[in-house]
Amino acid sequence: MAFFSTGSNILLIIIGFGFLIFVHELGHFLAAKWAKIRTEGFCVGFGNALCSYRMGIGFKFGSTDAATTSRLGKPASKCSAEELKAAGIGETEYALRMIPLGGYVKMLGQDDLDPGSKSRDPRSFNAVGIGKRMVVISAGIVMNIITAAVLFIAAFMSGVQFNAPIIGDVVPGQPAAKTDIRSGDTVLAVNGTPIRTFSDVVIAVAFANPGEEVEFQLEGAEDGAKTTVRMIPEMNPQTGLLGVGLTPASSATLIKDQTASEYIAPLLEGAGLENSGIGPGWTITRIGDEPIKTWNTWAEGIDAAKGVPVEVTWKSPQGETVKTPMVGTPMLEVMRYPESVPADVPNYETGLLGMCPLVAIRMVLPDSPNLDRIQPGDVILRIGTRSGPNDVDFRRTVKASAGMELPVLVLRNGSKVETTLAVNESGQVGVLLGAALEVPMISRTMPMVGGETIDSKPQSTPIASLDLLPLTSIISVDSKPISDWRTLRAALQAAVKDTSKPTTIRMEIENPTKNRERQQVEFKLDPQQAQVLADLGWTPPLSMAYFEPLWTTLSAQGNPLTAVEMGFSETKKTIILTYLTMYRLVQGTVGVEQLRGPVGIVHLGSQVADRGMMYLLFFLAMISVNLAVLNFLPLPILDGGHFLYLVYEKIKGKPPSIGFQNAAALLALMLIGSLFIIITYFDVTRLLG
Repeated sequence: MAFFSTGSNILLIIIGFGFLIFVHELGHFLAAKWAKIRTEGFCVGFGNALCSYRMGIGFKFGSTDAATTSRLGKPASKCSAEELKAAGIGETEYALRMIPLGGYVKMLGQDDLDPGSKSRDPRSFNAVGIGKRMVVISAGIVMNIITAAVLFIAAFMSGVQFNAPIIGDVVPGQPAAKTDIRSGDTVLAVNGTPIRTFSDVVIAVAFANPGEEVEFQLEGAEDGAKTTVRMIPEMNPQTGLLGVGLTPASSATLIKDQTASEYIAPLLEGAGLENSGIGPGWTITRIGDEPIKTWNTWAEGIDAAKGVPVEVTWKSPQGETVKTPMVGTPMLEVMRYPESVPADVPNYETGLLGMCPLVAIRMVLPDSPNLDRIQPGDVILRIGTRSGPNDVDFRRTVKASAGMELPVLVLRNGSKVETTLAVNESGQVGVLLGAALEVPMISRTMPMVGGETIDSKPQSTPIASLDLLPLTSIISVDSKPISDWRTLRAALQAAVKDTSKPTTIRMEIENPTKNRERQQVEFKLDPQQAQVLADLGWTPPLSMAYFEPLWTTLSAQGNPLTAVEMGFSETKKTIILTYLTMYRLVQGTVGVEQLRGPVGIVHLGSQVADRGMMYLLFFLAMISVNLAVLNFLPLPILDGGHFLYLVYEKIKGKPPSIGFQNAAALLALMLIGSLFIIITYFDVTRLLG
């Protein structure tokens, strides 16, 4: 069950973000009071005041200026300190303003947008010493750092849950798939840096030097043996970060969020569990007589059953137990494309010996524009003008048809049905795809496949010389009848008698021509190809993506001193990572789409809140550090730019010229404004899916 509802999550994050801005400005304000600078305003947000308070005036909707003018004949900013004191009115207006994108302290003689604004008043900002002005400028940043450390300490006192540094999936075609890393292995260190969470793994890889090897120290899942592997990360177009193709491990508990039930139900139905009562939050406890703790151990049990139904015991959150037979899904070969494919589609297909299954619709998402056009279980026979599309064909065609309607021919309950797919402006149709393993037909084949690396020489697949047409049906293999891809794989494996020798396989096919002509074909496997085929195993019918993560808890175990040490260590780490992010952004190994603005922070934070109060405190601590670092960048209108001007003034004996400051402020506004627009665009596109 979610810790907060979505609406309250958003409100909570807005309040939290506002608190961090308040703390930052409070630092400037307290330092200005210490330096005896006249502070005319303490504001959270920009624009017109929603509400305000001034001593002697009280609380007002809007600004207090009207009330001050009514009593003194002029606004407070035009009155001397003596006039305000005589009237019993405070010099500072505390205001909440309309645009919640920051805040500011208005000091006499200091205006970010008007560098020429000066005052002869001895209490003005420009009249106090440079040292005191440096303290005032840097106080907001210091307050954010202190706040971050306090929040980190509070979170670690109770403990914060993170994804455990255990490997879940090793993504086919990615750098990790070319190494000895296995699902279930624990990552101990990356490039010599100890790893505590899976986030540490992701960060270490994302911020690695481009083109250089990354060293992983691992502990094997089966024997606990320590091993070391090396690989060169590749840019992931989906994330905009360097990656190696690893995902975190999952527990044996189905996703608990009740909103996930509409996604899980069709998957349970596909696994034969539609009438079992099993749903979100249920946990696998045993497979046969063996206890189960993680998805990986369940997967090992399914693989060991070798396609034979095995009893799986499930337990509900309320303690109810259900036992049901389940059978694994046959694993297929991962065949990497020898040529480049679009960045937003996989670079591989799954199949057998160069043959690929057709595409099936596994789920139509609740917000899909095609709810009344397509159904789960539909098999794609044609999309647009392409017959027998494989997975990449389907995705390419859809992406190329953004904002259009695509004619499709599907196989539905044994009959061919013509329909259309509405493609949204993002090139999506709102469905989850799968392989049509129940249909003994092939899609477009892969006569050539890529090697272990992008630079490797492409290799021919065993069926390359057959020139099989898309939608060809497989009738038999070595006289064994074929009814689906399960029997196809079994027959092909049975045909391999000795993997040390070449193997000849005979296959009867039915061509997708008008007269459905049948013919006998044969092809050969070399020993390596035969071994790959023989080694194919079985995988659970439910992907680990639909199970709760495997958690690890970072905690000080109630020890305040340990919490303080962990808090300051995490603060230092976050500061370094923030600067490194900016460096990698300039270098090009971190995409600008990975940055978050206010919209993105609220969106991400509303999801973070569901993980509990301690993780929310941890998240706000990271945001506080980021606010400090970004504010101290040496850009005009930011605290870092003002501090740099003060250093220049200390060295030269005078501040930079007004002309220079005006030009620099305008340039900084254009840069920050452009960046804000770009980041907000990516925030909104993420929000809209």
